[in-house]
Amino acid sequence: MHLSPALHKAYTEEHLSARDAQRLAEFIAFSPMVFQVSRLMVKFGILDLLRDSDNGLTRSQLCEATGLSDYAVKILLEASLSIGTILVDPESERFTISKTGWFLLNDPATRVNMDFNHDVNYEGLFRLEEALKEGRPAGLEHFGPWPTVYEGLSQLPQQVQKSWFGFDHFYSDHSFDQALEIVFSSGNTRTLLDVGGNTGRWAQRCVAHDKAVEVTILDLPQQIELMKQATKDAPGSDRIDGRGINLLDATAPFPVDKHWDAIWMSQFLDCFSEEEIVSILSRAAKAMDADSRLYIMETLWDRQRFEPAALCLTLTSVYFTAIANGNSKMYHSEDLQRLVEKASLVVESIHDNLGQGHSIMVCKLKK
Repeated sequence: MHLSPALHKAYTEEHLSARDAQRLAEFIAFSPMVFQVSRLMVKFGILDLLRDSDNGLTRSQLCEATGLSDYAVKILLEASLSIGTILVDPESERFTISKTGWFLLNDPATRVNMDFNHDVNYEGLFRLEEALKEGRPAGLEHFGPWPTVYEGLSQLPQQVQKSWFGFDHFYSDHSFDQALEIVFSSGNTRTLLDVGGNTGRWAQRCVAHDKAVEVTILDLPQQIELMKQATKDAPGSDRIDGRGINLLDATAPFPVDKHWDAIWMSQFLDCFSEEEIVSILSRAAKAMDADSRLYIMETLWDRQRFEPAALCLTLTSVYFTAIANGNSKMYHSEDLQRLVEKASLVVESIHDNLGQGHSIMVCKLKK
C-alpha cells in the first residue's frame, strides 16, 4: 500500500501511551458532545472573546458579553477545558484560548469542515450503519427522497446548500491556479470537456486563463441550469456551453462531435462507485484520441503531505456513504489507477501537493 512519508510514520506503528490511548477512546465515545460544544463555542463568540482578550476572561464576563446564562456558560467552559480548546488560571479563574481553540476558530479548512458536518451530515449520520449494510445513502432521507444528494442539491435548505458548496468550493478553488498551469502547459488546449462541472467555477477560470479555449460542461440537466444562471454574466461566458447527461447511465455516451484536447474531472470521480468510475472513464476514452489528455483532480488520501489532511479525507468518505450516494469514497491512488487502466487508459504522470492536498492524474489512451 502506498503511503506518503507522513502517513507511513503515523499509520504503521503505535505512538500513544496506554493512558493517552484510553483518553482518546473516551474522546471518541463522547465525540458528538465534543463536536456540538466546540461548534457552539465558535457560534456564540466565546472563543473570539477569549482570543481577543489580553489576560483572559472570567465566567461572569463571558456571561455579560454573550447574554448566555451562567449555567450555559459553565457547561460550555467546563466541557471545553476537557476537550482542550481553552485553558484556565485556577487563581484568577480567568479563561484563555488554547492552541487547539485557536485553530478551531481561525483555520479556514476547519471552519468549512465544521459547517459541512453540522449542516449536511450530522443528523443523517445516525443512519450510517443502515447505509453501510444496504449500500444506499440512508441518511439522505433526512432531507428528501432522492437516490443521491446530487439530484436533490438544488432543493436542499439554503443553509445546507451554503455549507455543501462552501465545502466543495473551498477544496477545489485553492488548487485551480496550479491546475490551470498543468492543463494549459502544452499551449494547444482549445477544447475542454468539463465532466461534472457543477456551477461552472472551473469553466470560468479556464476561459479567463486562455482567451481561445472553449469549455463544454457535462452534468445533470438540473446542474446545467444552475451553471447557466451562475455564469450568464461572467466574462467569456459565450465560450461556455452545457450539455445535460445522467452520468450513471452507462449507455449515455460522451459527446464526440468535437475533438477534445482536454477532458477534466475535478473532485468528481469520488462521487461514484468503482464500477461506475470504470463506466465513466470508458466512455471518456471513447471520446479521446491519441492527442487528448484526461486530467483527474482528486484529493487522494494516501498522497497527503500532512496526516490531518488524510484524517479529513478518510472521514469524508463516511459522508459519501451515509448522505451522498451510499457507494463512493475518497480514493487511494492505487485504486484509482487500477480503475483508469481497466478503462483502456494509462496514467502518464501524477502531480501532487496542489492547493489543499489535491493531485492530478494525467491520463492518455493505451497504445
